[in-house]
Amino acid sequence: MRIASNILPRSTLLFGLLASISSMPVLAQTVKIGFIDPLSGAFANVGANQLKHFQYVADQMNATKAAGPNITFEVVPFDSKGTPQETLTVLKSAIDRGIRYVTLGASGSGAALALIDAINKHNEREPDKTVLFLNYGAIDPALTNEKCSFWHFSFDGNTSMKMEALTTYLAKEKTISKVYLINQNYAHGQQVSRYAKELLARKRPDLAIVGDDLHQIGQVKDFSPYVAKIKSSGADTVITGNWGNDLALLIKSARDAGIKANFYTYYGDLVGSPTAFGAAGEGRVHTVGNWTRNYEKSGIESVAAGFQKQFKEDFGRASVYSTMSVFSAGIAKAKSIDPYSVAKAMEGLKVKGPAGEDEMRMSDHQIQQSVIVSSFAKVDGKKVRYDLEGTGFGFVPAVVMEPYVASQPTSCQMARPIK
Repeated sequence: MRIASNILPRSTLLFGLLASISSMPVLAQTVKIGFIDPLSGAFANVGANQLKHFQYVADQMNATKAAGPNITFEVVPFDSKGTPQETLTVLKSAIDRGIRYVTLGASGSGAALALIDAINKHNEREPDKTVLFLNYGAIDPALTNEKCSFWHFSFDGNTSMKMEALTTYLAKEKTISKVYLINQNYAHGQQVSRYAKELLARKRPDLAIVGDDLHQIGQVKDFSPYVAKIKSSGADTVITGNWGNDLALLIKSARDAGIKANFYTYYGDLVGSPTAFGAAGEGRVHTVGNWTRNYEKSGIESVAAGFQKQFKEDFGRASVYSTMSVFSAGIAKAKSIDPYSVAKAMEGLKVKGPAGEDEMRMSDHQIQQSVIVSSFAKVDGKKVRYDLEGTGFGFVPAVVMEPYVASQPTSCQMARPIK
């Protein structure tokens, strides 16, 4: 029996079918990121500002196809109201809406710790609907030590890392003799106090800690009683992890009282604070972080300029850029938007960061990056080209430290799921 010439062997047909399928364009996919931070209450201004950061950087990643030619990011806001309880409520809402990635920073470390626990439990119950936590700003060291999780990644140097860098800098400042500590009474503030005392005792045992106050977070409207204590102590240096309104009101009260001490902060460049201290902060307010716009080797100047042009606000949270940069690279490497696959791909990744190379350490999911101690100075068109909040003053690097300076060992014993 003769076979018709137009009938092809089955193997040839199968190969052709597979080739045809593989050449078909991949359907566009939208990756939704649940932004869980305070959009009301005492820290609403910080939350709203950080939301704009995420939306803008996500748009930039979309424009450059950073995660792949068919991947688009969408940032979905949820109001945590700054509390762990509300954070868990809106996490459930995000999961119910099919959101597989969430981010948090301005809600604080207490909320972040609650979020890790809830996500761990959810992922155990629902292994086919896993959720990944992209932490851009909650920096309690416990998050990547005893509470570490495969489902959590930290994109900002933690409290101990920044204090390691800050005290390395302060150890060389021989004019310092009396240090006052004032912090918010929650995980991060307590850790700032603890690490400052431990590291200064080791590096500068000659220094005297003349005060150590913890106050309710977001509840103090008048810091004058605390400022009076600082003034009477004779402190020449104040170290604080305060942020948002708690930092702005503290600095404003110190300015009004005529305190001449230097303030070393974690968040002196966040929205609202530069306006609070204004010219009085020149040479007296300093901050430790992973970027400042006046760093001459800034890797994200175009992002900062574009953000300011669009929102008429300053781009100040470089950790948002680090988050989206590593996340995009992870999706591109995994060729998948599945949280487990993306998490595996992000481990050990190295990308160009705001002030050098960012590396996502595999052992604990804690980013390793350069640390900058900056001082508030008047714009001179040379070293200080950009101001903050129209004050005529901006932060300029006093020292830029390589990642190894701040890097800390980890006690993380991470349980990695097998899929």
